[in-house]
Amino acid sequence: MKLHLEKLSAHIAAEVIDVDLRTPVDDETAMSLRAALYEHAVLLFRNQEITDEQQVAFSENFGPLEMTSPTDPIGDGGPVGVITNLDENGELIPSQDPRALYLVGNSLWHSDGSFKKIPLRASLLAAKVVSPEGGNTEFASLQAPYEALPAEKRELLENLVAAHSLAHSRDQIAQDLVSDKWQAEIPPTPQKMVRIIPETGKKVLLVGSYTTHVVGWPLEKGKVLLKELYDWCTKPQFVYSHHWHANDLIVYDNRLCLHRARPWEMDRYKRVLHRTTIAGDGPTLS
Repeated sequence: MKLHLEKLSAHIAAEVIDVDLRTPVDDETAMSLRAALYEHAVLLFRNQEITDEQQVAFSENFGPLEMTSPTDPIGDGGPVGVITNLDENGELIPSQDPRALYLVGNSLWHSDGSFKKIPLRASLLAAKVVSPEGGNTEFASLQAPYEALPAEKRELLENLVAAHSLAHSRDQIAQDLVSDKWQAEIPPTPQKMVRIIPETGKKVLLVGSYTTHVVGWPLEKGKVLLKELYDWCTKPQFVYSHHWHANDLIVYDNRLCLHRARPWEMDRYKRVLHRTTIAGDGPTLS
């Protein structure tokens, strides 16, 4: 099947038209979708009123799923994570509750799972309940900014390694949001700052809010470089901002983009997204 795609911004994101995810996609369509994801980093499907089982089945077209961690506040060890400001009774969680503050960490630019030895390959978000105001998700290309860097800066970055830590990210919101048990499961891990995407041969940056320091560099010097790259990758010309509607589904390649959630009135409006994730295909460092 030849896909009908409409680009959503200059450097990142495209909408896929006329694909119904309630029914299995054939092998040819799945191959075309993977190729489109490698090209655009983010794919949007509108009006997809699907079950968790259908989301899982569709997700598997992009690779093996990674199960959620039972210690992760959004997971239970199964394939679907629930990102929400509702408690187990469907009531709004107060915005200063640690459970809500943990979600606020998603407002920082990040690549899902870059704090793991094998970073996550891709993620899928299905919107079940959305806020009528705010709550956009923004996506920033990691390929276009790399290609726009001066040659000498690309050469400098080529062999650098940065440490990534989930606790570091959440500590920017509030202290002790990541339990000691979970921190023991996912200690800080080193990642290459420039990696090659096997399917395309293109190079991309790997930065974001999980990065703590540049390995082997003086701490302050590394922080300056990491902030410079963070700010560069998230300039408006490299960003697509998505305003959610119920039953939107977005697939994004974590290797090719950063993303972040934008604020909404958490004490007023409910928001529920279901996330599935695709396991990474190997570490960035051998």
